[in-house]
Amino acid sequence: MAKYQLLRDALAAQRPEVRLAQAPPASDGELALVHSPAYVAAICDGSIAPAAMREIGFPWSPAMAERARRSVGATIAACRAAFNEGVSANIAGGTHHAAADRGGGFCVFNDAAVAARLMQAERGRTHRSPLKVAIIDLDVHQGNGTAGIFRNDASVFTLSMHGQKNFPFRKVASDLDVDLPDGCRDDEYLHALESALEELDRRFEPGLAIYLAGADPHEGDRLGRLKLSWDGLEARDRRVFEWAWQRQLPLAFAMAGGYGIRIEDTVQAQLNTFGAAAQYWRRWQARASQRCSSGQAP
Repeated sequence: MAKYQLLRDALAAQRPEVRLAQAPPASDGELALVHSPAYVAAICDGSIAPAAMREIGFPWSPAMAERARRSVGATIAACRAAFNEGVSANIAGGTHHAAADRGGGFCVFNDAAVAARLMQAERGRTHRSPLKVAIIDLDVHQGNGTAGIFRNDASVFTLSMHGQKNFPFRKVASDLDVDLPDGCRDDEYLHALESALEELDRRFEPGLAIYLAGADPHEGDRLGRLKLSWDGLEARDRRVFEWAWQRQLPLAFAMAGGYGIRIEDTVQAQLNTFGAAAQYWRRWQARASQRCSSGQAP
C-alpha cells in the first residue's frame, strides 16, 4: 500500500505538468452498472462474508470500502478528463480481478469496467453513435474479472497480455489473450505487443482506450515472473501511447499491479509511465492549439 503515497509524492516533486486531484467516490448507481447491488451493499456496509474477503485479500473496514469506491471514481474522472486533455490517469486502480458479484486478488470493484460502462452511458446522451471502448491490460496477471464482465458485450474489446503460468490459474477468455512464458524478455514481449495491437486494429475501432499499465512485468518484480528491463517497460508504454496517438484516441490509464523487491523500483516504473504519458499529452495539446488557431473545434 505504501507505493501509492510514494508515487503521489514523487509526481508532486518531479512531474510539475501532472495536475493532482482528489479522487471522487463512485456512487452506488455507478458501481451497479457492473456490480450486483447485493455485492455493492455487502462491501459498503461490511456484511460481506469473511470467505469472500479472504478471496479479495484485504480485511474489511470502512476505510477499505471508501478507498474501493474512490479507486473506481478516480478512473471515471480520468476517462472524463481524457476526452478533454487527451490523456489522464488514476495513480491507483487497475482492479481487473473483480467480477460482477465478487472480488479477488486485491481487487474489490472493477474500476475500468465501471468507467467504460459509465462513459458509454454519458456519451450516448450526446452522441449519435455508441462509444466503443478498448481495455488494454498489460498487467502481468490476466484480467479475468474484466473478461467475464464484457464476455458478451461487442462494444468493449478486452485485450490481456499476461504471464501464462501466473495468477489467476483459471483464466477467463478475453476478446484477445496473449499468454507469455516465464522469463519473457524485451524483444519477445514487444513483438507480442505489436502483434496484439495489430489484431485489435483488425477487429475493433474504439473511441476511448483504457490502459492498465502494470509495473509487474519488470524483472525486479516479486510476483511478475517476466524479465522486462527498464528500457523494455518504457518501450511498452511508449508503444501504447503511440498507438493511441495515431488513432487520435483519448486514453485513460491506471497503475494496476507492481510488487517490486525494492518498492522504489515499482514507483520508478510508474513514474516512467507518466513520462511517456506527458509526451502524449503535449502532442495532444499542440494539436488542440493548432485547431483552435485555425478556427476548428479542438
